[in-house]
Amino acid sequence: MLRDELRQILEQGLRDVEADWTVPAAIINDPEMHDAERERVFGRSWVFLAHESEISERGDYVVRYISEDQFIVCRDEDGEVRGHLNSCRHRGMQVCRAEMGNTSHFRCPYHGWTYNNKGSLVGVPAGREAYGNKLDKSLWQLKPVPKLDTYKGLIFGCLDPEAQSLEDYLGDMKFYLDIVLDRSDAGLEVVGAPQRWVVDANWKLGADNFVGDAYHTMMTHRSMVELGLAPPDPKFALYGEHVHTENGHGLGIIGPPPGMPLPEFLGMPENIVEQLQRRLSPEQVEVFRPVAFIHGTVFPNLSIGNFLMSKDHVSPPTSFLTLRLWHPLGPDKMEIMSFFLIEKEAPDWYKEESYQAYVRTFGISGAFEQDDAENWRSITRVLGAQYAKTMELNYQMGRGVYEPDPDWPGPGKAFPMDYAEANQRNFMEYWMQLMVTDPAPRSGNGKVSDDAAAETLARAEA
Repeated sequence: MLRDELRQILEQGLRDVEADWTVPAAIINDPEMHDAERERVFGRSWVFLAHESEISERGDYVVRYISEDQFIVCRDEDGEVRGHLNSCRHRGMQVCRAEMGNTSHFRCPYHGWTYNNKGSLVGVPAGREAYGNKLDKSLWQLKPVPKLDTYKGLIFGCLDPEAQSLEDYLGDMKFYLDIVLDRSDAGLEVVGAPQRWVVDANWKLGADNFVGDAYHTMMTHRSMVELGLAPPDPKFALYGEHVHTENGHGLGIIGPPPGMPLPEFLGMPENIVEQLQRRLSPEQVEVFRPVAFIHGTVFPNLSIGNFLMSKDHVSPPTSFLTLRLWHPLGPDKMEIMSFFLIEKEAPDWYKEESYQAYVRTFGISGAFEQDDAENWRSITRVLGAQYAKTMELNYQMGRGVYEPDPDWPGPGKAFPMDYAEANQRNFMEYWMQLMVTDPAPRSGNGKVSDDAAAETLARAEA
């Protein structure tokens, strides 16, 4: 149960984010908030684990996380995707000590219990002498991820066995995910292992930045404009659409600044453009045609960046696609996992140019990446102090400036420029709703039950 003081902060936060468009600073760097969100947010949400291309062959595996729980995500001997808790059923030791590889079996280094990649316990040393051959191995398989599913190559897991389906959880966000994930016949592949680094910052800052914060580019990335790595207009991220959907998801879809010609469809190769025009709906094609940048977040901690950028100040811009996973390590620390993806059927020259543009801008040492990390570190450090936690943070951008766009061809609630904070409010409101609603009462479809939702609303209105 939430401590009364935390519940009061969050319930007041729910009232404020709706009425005043503010968010309590205390949610960013507080150990008790972090402990609660492990169960209330990560324990209920569908969390991205891996891309299917990372485990394309039978026996392939990677080790990934839902909050602090480790899972072996693998393709078993029959070709099925599985997720197993990386913990031996005997004493809890890690059975897989490498982050990726290929194997048919996992053997615990402590006592030697051995599991196949379907998760079944198949070997117990000295089984006759120690257990009299009476240990029922079928009862001691590796614990599976309670719910595991895929969408367009993305593998998600959920710790709540009663959760709604992945399809329902993604909802209208699927319209926009398809534009990024489903534009070629052969699909996408992850190139290399994801880049990984640790930042002394709260994970929500990365998710908040990608879900809707185009505003920061004018100041934070001003040097990129001056160096010629971004469009020459410092307000280049203003010109777009700001869209959010149910369950905290959201994205920004940015076109070129006025009067600046850019290639259609992010300048993708002709063979991919032909396929995407055939595969996507007319509405999706209309949305994607003028795009220069797409940034977004699938709640809680998967972000997407599909950007048209130059690798240096003399090269023409090339598009690239990156997925970012903001893995919490504590209230003031996260591990960032950055994936580079490319269409399998893209020409080799495009694959190389796309990778170079990614590495030099949003890779671990990329110019844009370093700008963002410094901001997030500073925010986390400042908001961890006692008096700073009493502040309210301003999420009022766009208030009284513009209304939802009635002509937007896609689903969700859209606004006609990307300097807005509706997406961030949507993200934070859903996060706080999960935090104040106790996990137990659930309806059959996995959504918060009507009684629990009514109780939460009553508390917030009291």
